Amino acid sequence: MSPAPIAVFDLDGTLADTAQDLVATLNLVLGAEGIPPLPIDQARDMISAGGRGLLERGFEAAGREAAPGLIEELYRRFLAHYGDNLCVATRLYPGVIGALDRLRAEGFDLAVCTNKFEAHSVNLLQALGIADRFAAICGRDTFPYFKPDPRHLTMTIERAGGDACRAVMVGDSYSDVAAAKAAGIPVVAVSFGYPDRPVQDFGPDLIIDHFDELFGAVQNLLAETAA
Repeated sequence: MSPAPIAVFDLDGTLADTAQDLVATLNLVLGAEGIPPLPIDQARDMISAGGRGLLERGFEAAGREAAPGLIEELYRRFLAHYGDNLCVATRLYPGVIGALDRLRAEGFDLAVCTNKFEAHSVNLLQALGIADRFAAICGRDTFPYFKPDPRHLTMTIERAGGDACRAVMVGDSYSDVAAAKAAGIPVVAVSFGYPDRPVQDFGPDLIIDHFDELFGAVQNLLAETAA
């Protein structure tokens, strides 16, 4: 018996709008260094760079150069504070629960493949009430590889008991699209995430504007793959 089809999701900017909590932590850490807070509208487009990238860009925006080793120390503080405050203002995007439940009702398995650390990812998804819907939740530290390395995606699928030949990736950034393309897996991009460039520039197979469109998009891509 062949494995069920599987939909694999990114987390930040795809399943959940995490920007306010990430930027609040960023500004707390930067503020302790005398750096003015970054406005949410400016910082949200930096989120795909990760915590270190956010800190580096915070210094750049203030016209400051971080002393050697300082970014790593601030990154440790960032992770510690964020881990305790990761679901203050974070919310699922509209339609997420309905889309996940529709996929499961139609026989799909689900997984998460994110460059967020695994513990933070699991804790956040538990706080949001959807962790139990996923056969695997894999972060940047789950395997020796992380997106855009395609092995992060293929190993997530394997851990979830899925088959890469019957998989679709759903994400919002270059790393999501690049990992899927390198793995030969079709990819749906959401238009409302945190890419640092327009998501269409990365060449996803389909782009959706709302999770209500997801099931049809996934069905179409899997049908094309099977043809």
